[in-house]
Amino acid sequence: MRIGAHVRAGKGLVPALQHGAEIGADVVQIFTQSPRMWKPSQYGAEVLAGYRAAQAEHPSVTSTFCHATYLINLGSPDPELLDKSRACLNANLLTAEGMGSDGLVLHIGSHRGSGFETALPGIVHSLLEALDHADAAPGADGGSGRSCPILLENAAGAGDTVGRSFEELATVIDAAGGDERLGVCLDTQHLWASGIGFSTVDEADALIELIDATVGLGRLQCMHLNDSKVAFGANKDRHANIGDGTIGADGLAALLGHPAIQDVPAVLEVPGEGDGPRTEDVVAARAAHATGVALRS
Repeated sequence: MRIGAHVRAGKGLVPALQHGAEIGADVVQIFTQSPRMWKPSQYGAEVLAGYRAAQAEHPSVTSTFCHATYLINLGSPDPELLDKSRACLNANLLTAEGMGSDGLVLHIGSHRGSGFETALPGIVHSLLEALDHADAAPGADGGSGRSCPILLENAAGAGDTVGRSFEELATVIDAAGGDERLGVCLDTQHLWASGIGFSTVDEADALIELIDATVGLGRLQCMHLNDSKVAFGANKDRHANIGDGTIGADGLAALLGHPAIQDVPAVLEVPGEGDGPRTEDVVAARAAHATGVALRS
């Protein structure tokens, strides 16, 4: 299993690869713009091409994921907010595809009390519009010959969030016609907070069976590996460093060691000392993975 980390992009994007290498990460994840601002960062074709080239030649960081802006809410009943969300998603996906990213991770948003079924058509329209827009852009795939998928992330379960269960994510994907450009990102802290256990071998096995029966394991293309500051079932999105939270390193191990997900990269989104993942966090993640593999040997 490749262990990755969310890192700062840096000017011109390429420094993200160095930041990842410095802490020993195999994979990096970045924001293509400020996560809490609507205005997208503008990158010229030469910058995007430069990143693709640097990624292809990097000796240790093997792939890049992007994370969409937190402000995006594809479930919003507010037409103005929905329009801004769609435009922002379009911009984020164009950058991710131009970089040659392996996926753009997305929090779908909240239906704000309107109900999941009411919000569903607008969510599906937004996703397909963004994917089609990116695919139609001149040179969007950077010559890679493939599209950058949107990876729908499971939510922690707070309020009226969409995607708090794999059944709900499967409903979104099915409503989009099973589009192959839609995948899934599993977040361990969000699972824990939403009351889905995985800290024993039996629980981890049941989770993998659930994923396969709903969205399908083939769509699981990325994991966010996080401990939790809050208790099981608390429905709050609060990440902790590996081993410092209520899941614990041993609680993460049973899932990390599952043979069906060894090709799925696990990306740390932990606070570190306040500036994101550190070398010791990557080391702790690898140790938890080794423990999990040993559990099944």
